[in-house]
Amino acid sequence: MGLRFLMNYYLIRVAYDGTAYSGWQIQPNAVSVCGILQERFAKVFGVPCTIVGASRTDAGVHAYDQVARVSTTLALSPAHMLRAWGNRLPSDIVIRVITETDASFHPQYHVAYKEYWYHLFCVRPLPFLSRFGTALPEYVHSFDVPLFTRTLQLFEGEHDFTSFARIEEGYNPVRTVDSIRVEELKRYNAIRVVVRGEGFLRYQIRRMVGAAVMVARDGAAVSYDDICSLLKTPQRTSPAFFNIDAQGLCLRKIVYKKDLV
Repeated sequence: MGLRFLMNYYLIRVAYDGTAYSGWQIQPNAVSVCGILQERFAKVFGVPCTIVGASRTDAGVHAYDQVARVSTTLALSPAHMLRAWGNRLPSDIVIRVITETDASFHPQYHVAYKEYWYHLFCVRPLPFLSRFGTALPEYVHSFDVPLFTRTLQLFEGEHDFTSFARIEEGYNPVRTVDSIRVEELKRYNAIRVVVRGEGFLRYQIRRMVGAAVMVARDGAAVSYDDICSLLKTPQRTSPAFFNIDAQGLCLRKIVYKKDLV
């Protein structure tokens, strides 16, 4: 009869600059945020761990508050684990918090909402800001912020987002966007789009923002009415120009329905 080991569970909140990574999720022949966390854990403590994240951020996407559960046979105080593990991570990944939890907590369940930020620079940004936002192309000479805002607000509520996401097998294309608001960051000549919802499809936020950019820029190739039509009559193939860079997207926070975190 094999030995049975007691499993211990920890909740971690992680911030990372996603520039150098293939995303959060472990993938073959690619460097991921979760992969680095697990690899460094094993090197520091000499035992493996399994990490499950709340949100599968894509390549180049950043996070301030990724929530994850760590499962391991190791039993340590959160303070000791944070100090030892955190000091062995690269500078673009920081574990902000570690707390004890149990097997009943799963970071993907009981989510009240996730909040994402998308940053759009109206002029070419300073070099130490450029990797955290997307600049409007230099050929865009005028940008209608009120129209940009109105277009984004079309996505609020429950919709079939087939036209504005990559629909993977087994995923329901219907999602509910709780709110979208636009903030002007005049100090940085930037715009912040704040999106809240329980869950999002792959590329959904980037394509919503990209579609609104296309409507609001001068010489627009797509209109406000076109977006309305795509929401009412979803199309499997979304126009390629709706794509916008991953580097502008950041997972800002995750709030749970129950007091689990």
